[in-house]
Amino acid sequence: MIEIKNIIKKYNRVKVLDNLTFSIKQGEIFGLLGPNGAGKTTTLRIMSSLIKPDHGEVIVDKIPLSDRKGSIQGLLGVCPQEIALYPELTVQDNLLFFGMMGGLSRKSAYRRAEELIQEMDLKEKTKEKVSLLSGGMKRRLNIAVSIIHRPRVLFMDEPTVGVDPRTRAAIFTLLRSFKKNGMTIIYTTHYMEEADRLCDRVAVMDKGKIIALDTPKNLKESLEPLGEISLEEVYLRLTD
Repeated sequence: MIEIKNIIKKYNRVKVLDNLTFSIKQGEIFGLLGPNGAGKTTTLRIMSSLIKPDHGEVIVDKIPLSDRKGSIQGLLGVCPQEIALYPELTVQDNLLFFGMMGGLSRKSAYRRAEELIQEMDLKEKTKEKVSLLSGGMKRRLNIAVSIIHRPRVLFMDEPTVGVDPRTRAAIFTLLRSFKKNGMTIIYTTHYMEEADRLCDRVAVMDKGKIIALDTPKNLKESLEPLGEISLEEVYLRLTD
């Protein structure tokens, strides 16, 4: 589904991504792990076409992003770590705005907004301003606006930061349903237990390079034959 080929990115002559190469399968939840400064966010920004690499290319569904032009609008969805909503607009108006920004007609955006309000358990808050929502509700709406246009690929940058266990479990349930419907999800997190439970495969980044890539189970067994080790311990050993 996605191929990252020989990506190099520099900021002020400092190489942030160093010949990065890996691939992501269609319909998998792919975890991107690494310490702060490893290059995860820059990788996400390049993969989602927000910035361009200095060298290399990203290929989605056998077509380079650079060749897609307008067709990329409905292909990708981005759920940032920060709450990217308009606080003075209502839940419904945020969904309508982002839906039309994603290429939907007003009628389609309205219909899709109704679906997501139900799916995200926000029906009682439909006409409420975002500024009045709880943190967990804002997180759910943040996800909803990123998928209102039904993207085939969803980028999620630490979506569970600061949420309670119940909201985190609800987010996991949503992501598994997205995967079941064929969506490819690229997921960054600092919570190794999340990655272990959720991701089909994980890549560990450090200093702009992939230093390990496999299923959580295989990564654990690579260091302990019986796999009796946490993914967090694997991560700590790899990035030491």
